Amino acid sequence: MPTSSEGTAGVTRDGDTLVFSGTLSRDAVASLWPRALASIAGVRRFSLEGVPSLDSAGLALLAELAARAGGGVVVTGAPRGLAVLRSAYRLDPSLAFAAA
Repeated sequence: MPTSSEGTAGVTRDGDTLVFSGTLSRDAVASLWPRALASIAGVRRFSLEGVPSLDSAGLALLAELAARAGGGVVVTGAPRGLAVLRSAYRLDPSLAFAAA
């Protein structure tokens, strides 16, 4: 059961930003996907300040959304797991595949 600081995962739109909250985990991705995808047009930023941690499914969600937004998304916030997983999957700071 998530702690109160982790909370239920959510996503809202604020201008050109998708604002994520709660833990972005495999359990949360299925419910977040349709809401985030419906709001992706014109998004230039992902705010992860309200995300305490993410797993590989959460990173996959963010990377696919970033690609559908046209790339070059600015990601703010550094939830637990982001840096390690980005490195493991060779993603750059905008969540695109880094050049080899």
